[in-house]
Amino acid sequence: MRRLLAVLFFCLAGCGDETLPRLDSGDAAPVFSTTTSDGQPYTLPAGGSGRPLLIAFWADWCRYCAAELRAIDTLHRRRPGAFTVVAINTGQDRATVAAFARKLDLGYPALLDAGAAITRRYGVIGLPATYLVDAQGIVRGKLLGEADAATIERQLAALLP
Repeated sequence: MRRLLAVLFFCLAGCGDETLPRLDSGDAAPVFSTTTSDGQPYTLPAGGSGRPLLIAFWADWCRYCAAELRAIDTLHRRRPGAFTVVAINTGQDRATVAAFARKLDLGYPALLDAGAAITRRYGVIGLPATYLVDAQGIVRGKLLGEADAATIERQLAALLP
């Protein structure tokens, strides 16, 4: 049932008057404001956050998302302070997001995107999807589909000092 709802969600997300943007390397990362799973405000500022950022789009029904979020967490813990990570949940409620983040014991914030507005602004059409943004807020890479720690680390290497 969850798979059917997920497929329906992404089909309907593409329906409407707006077309999904194509976000490529060299484009400015879309800014956004939302809340974390524990209710704290979060804003991605224009012009970047001053250090590299990894943005992971996910949902708890996504078969590959948990493994990728854990791989990202391992890399993040190995290089504390070197880059920022946010995990943007696509289309689920706060309780579901908080429970899943607790279960994985993530060392970075899980953000809410219940209406999938952020997901659409980034042009995400499948999960997991990961964007790598440099310190100035420019997209420098994206990983579509499941990526292991080695692949993510290779992409990050170009952004880290």
